[in-house]
Amino acid sequence: MMGDKIVAKQTAKELGLPLVPGSPGPVDSVEEIVALGTKIGWPVLIKAVAGGGGRGMKVVDDADSAAEAFSLARTEAKAAFSNDSVYLEKYLPRPRHIEIQVLGDGLGAGVHLGERDCSLQRRHQKVLEEAPSPALNAEQRSRIGELAADAVRKLKYRGAGTMEFLFQDGEFYFIEMNTRLQVEHPITEAVTGIDLVREQIRIASGAPLGMSQKDIVIQGHAIECRINAENSETFMPCPGRIADYHPPGGLGVRVDSGLYTGYVMPPYYDSMVAKLIVNGGSRNECLMRLRRCLEEFVIGGIDTTIPLHRRIISEQTFIDGDYDIHWLEKLVGLKK
Repeated sequence: MMGDKIVAKQTAKELGLPLVPGSPGPVDSVEEIVALGTKIGWPVLIKAVAGGGGRGMKVVDDADSAAEAFSLARTEAKAAFSNDSVYLEKYLPRPRHIEIQVLGDGLGAGVHLGERDCSLQRRHQKVLEEAPSPALNAEQRSRIGELAADAVRKLKYRGAGTMEFLFQDGEFYFIEMNTRLQVEHPITEAVTGIDLVREQIRIASGAPLGMSQKDIVIQGHAIECRINAENSETFMPCPGRIADYHPPGGLGVRVDSGLYTGYVMPPYYDSMVAKLIVNGGSRNECLMRLRRCLEEFVIGGIDTTIPLHRRIISEQTFIDGDYDIHWLEKLVGLKK
């Protein structure tokens, strides 16, 4: 499903999942974009069929800007995925990005493990995630979780996966499914106590799902900060030698990283060099622990985004949990 988002959306529709209004398949011309934009309302979003991560994604504000956006989106998609096919969705102005972790054994059993809020993004790249989402109430959480689990059971899906939704004004809209473990899976492990890697291996070995939905209980709160080798203001990549490395520790603290003092960070790969995962009995406790950890975390010799994370968690809007997918870009001056 990850390789072709059109197939994913068509399948999601058949499974009863709510969708963002848009094109039923790839769009091949500017005229199609203008016609659809006029029908479903501007602005609209052009997205690459073959991939994600913000590549091949362009917002079209009106008919006059459709041609340029269409050309740019196809060029980016071709360069990133060797496939220039794009499709169209209604652009939602202030959504949250909510994803549901699921497990299925391929035999008809499936469960969800709650949601993660991944709304803190820069250029469609996730920066910080938390579980559970501060934006959902118990009814909304139960509703979207059961929709996702029901889809897994109907599909007889096998393995770990994540169903991603946009959430605005109390409504969910399916956008894609990632048929793998995600970078942010440790926060789900922290609030459920379930080792997702272990469960994925068990399922791959042919074992049936070892739990039912009633066995899964969400407790406490967890936040993950993605630490990148980038300048926290200009976001320029910063490879180089690690002069000092001192990760935080203690109760409710996990650091996933391959760094050590003297390691030479190469320029060839993704810029993420560490994940800081913190959990506590409540969101406030989690935030207090996270503040301490970010102050203690030392990665010397290169620029990192640790200062950006310190800034994010000190903002009242974030403390209140009242942010959307555009909030971070506005904070750092990338969007008005």
